[in-house]
Amino acid sequence: MNRDAWRGRRVLVTGHTGFKGAWLALWLEALGADVAGLSLEPPTTPSLYALLGGEPEPVEIRDFAAVEERVRATEPEVVFHLAARSLVRPAFADPVATYEVNVVGTAHILEAARSLSAPPVVVVVTSDKVYAPRPDGRPHAEDSPLGGVEPYSSSKAAAELVAAAYRRSYLDGKVATARAGNVIGGGDWAVDRLVPDVLRALDRSEPVVLRHPEAVRPWQHVLDPLHGYLLLAELLLDSSAEAPAALNFGPEDSCSVAELVDRLSDGLGGRPGWRRDEEAQIVPETAELRLDASRARAQLGWSPLLRLDAAVDWTVDWHRRQSAGEDARPLTLAQIAAYEERL
Repeated sequence: MNRDAWRGRRVLVTGHTGFKGAWLALWLEALGADVAGLSLEPPTTPSLYALLGGEPEPVEIRDFAAVEERVRATEPEVVFHLAARSLVRPAFADPVATYEVNVVGTAHILEAARSLSAPPVVVVVTSDKVYAPRPDGRPHAEDSPLGGVEPYSSSKAAAELVAAAYRRSYLDGKVATARAGNVIGGGDWAVDRLVPDVLRALDRSEPVVLRHPEAVRPWQHVLDPLHGYLLLAELLLDSSAEAPAALNFGPEDSCSVAELVDRLSDGLGGRPGWRRDEEAQIVPETAELRLDASRARAQLGWSPLLRLDAAVDWTVDWHRRQSAGEDARPLTLAQIAAYEERL
């Protein structure tokens, strides 16, 4: 990672009030970038963004005029587009809004970007779930067929197509998509995501309830894919013609939902454990998801720095210390600095 590439750089982060966006915006600030945001109010209480001292100026991504106004006001050189309906079950319950945000919202960001006299480079963050399911469970490479078995995954696959069209038709190769595995880390309090579900179960002294305990996912600490996004943006800035259109960012090891809860429970003193949800709403989901990130290694020199045990340790440590009264901002910056030391 080239720190000089970010010093004084105008960067717009969409979805900056969410878990992943808040980590990215803070890291960019630490690198010396001039960071602006485009997002709704923080989606949870507590909120990592609020604990870091952020004060949002909400923009609805479905409102093109508002999006264009924010983009023109900030004139970014780089856009990281993370704003999305990002949870499978809420997306399943409200599919129309999911397609509006994830597909039309992506088009709004790219259209606003191309309206600038000097269009920025854009990293569109999608998901590991953009791929059509593979019955054999083999890892997906970037040229694996796109698909989607429910509204969230299909909306993200559609966002990939929108990004590819803008890359070829309007933005002269300055757009790339990033497909990351499931992230964990400190400061995530989202409903229906595994780490916060574990923390809430711990507070209730109850086991966490799992819908699909056998489902295998490519779990990774949030800083690993964010590092990949930064490297991808640097390559787009240096030579968009050489930058890949899409890259996977995933760990070398995957595990099941139940195994991750067991690892988190071990870190939390053997609690809370888990039980199967026998009355779960049936939502079609891929049973086994793995990513082949060899292209990111070859083209960016990227590799995950935190194996699963370390990712769990860092996540548990962050939440232990924050719940004990430590200020979230220096705590988060300390983990970013520790990560950079490993680069």
